[in-house]
Amino acid sequence: MRKLFYSMMFAAALLSSFTADAKKSKKNAEPLIFPTQEEGWHKVKPEKYGFDSEKLKDLKKYIIDKTHATGVIVIVGGEQIFKYGSLDRLSYIASCRKSVLAMMYGKYVENGTINLKTTVGELGIDDIGGLLPIEKEATIDNLITARSGVYHDASNAGYDLKHRPERGTKKPGEFYLYNNWDFNVAGTAFEQLTGKNIYDAFYEDIGSRIGLQDWDRSIQKKGGDLSVSIHPAYHFRFSTRDMARIGYLMLREGNWNGDQVISKKWVKKITSPVSKVDEVGHGKKDYRYSYGYMWWLYDDSCSKNTWQYHGGYAAHGNMGQYINVFPAMDMVIAIKTDATYGRKIGKGALDNIIEMVFQSYDKDIQKRYNEAK
Repeated sequence: MRKLFYSMMFAAALLSSFTADAKKSKKNAEPLIFPTQEEGWHKVKPEKYGFDSEKLKDLKKYIIDKTHATGVIVIVGGEQIFKYGSLDRLSYIASCRKSVLAMMYGKYVENGTINLKTTVGELGIDDIGGLLPIEKEATIDNLITARSGVYHDASNAGYDLKHRPERGTKKPGEFYLYNNWDFNVAGTAFEQLTGKNIYDAFYEDIGSRIGLQDWDRSIQKKGGDLSVSIHPAYHFRFSTRDMARIGYLMLREGNWNGDQVISKKWVKKITSPVSKVDEVGHGKKDYRYSYGYMWWLYDDSCSKNTWQYHGGYAAHGNMGQYINVFPAMDMVIAIKTDATYGRKIGKGALDNIIEMVFQSYDKDIQKRYNEAK
């Protein structure tokens, strides 16, 4: 027990030191770097930021030999230190769409267009076979935190059937369940209240302002079996390098080169825990995520989440779509697995990729690099 206490104290001291150094360096640092739409991400030697090129070669070999990822990009300090595969190919990002929608909600909540306390019943939202009276009491806030208590089947697969209670047995807000019905209806509510199509609103409010390089409105299409639920899934199709832009916007607290695209307050809100790790993992030992507003949050209570993960969060999509944001490392890692090939990478491979990136970091490398310049 004493050994564990001292280990925790050491980790806390290390994080405190790193954070203090980061704040000090940020205060004296050059202006933040942002990619332009024309030139894209600026490529630099990993050593500029303290990462070992040779170890990153091992990462590339791992991705080739052990995963089916079709695109990987690592951004540090606003610059590209690693890439693999296709960065400009467009394909669907699966459930990462939910995290994108969470970002989109901010403007309309803050200007009063959307009231998070509005209920499903007040919106007149229903579904195949009808909703129960208790289900109609679910609020928009319940929907976008996966706590609606509505267990109607969703129009698309990919949600947690294993832990789904019987309908009518949970009050809205009482129980966390990763539930596509909630997420799809959050899209319905967004369009109903804003009067805008999700894809048009995204590009107008976010995509155009951060200079997406590969956006194609013509291929953005909703889907799902509308005979099961009338609320479709709003799948997005992005490139890997544009996924990194979305992550970088979040890393910069909603600010893109002086343009406050999303308020800092909203970014903080959606990446703060609403559902604790025990709830989200349904009791699974050493589960590493809590859950905010449609973002997965690396929880400090998990022993696997070392100091590099502190404050980190992610968008996850089925088959291997990931946008990972690590403020402690000033880093974004975007990973794409094109569904066209019918292959996927799971969270085990995701964890390995992230760990290999972290393990390639050595502050002495950065010092030697700067001295050699």
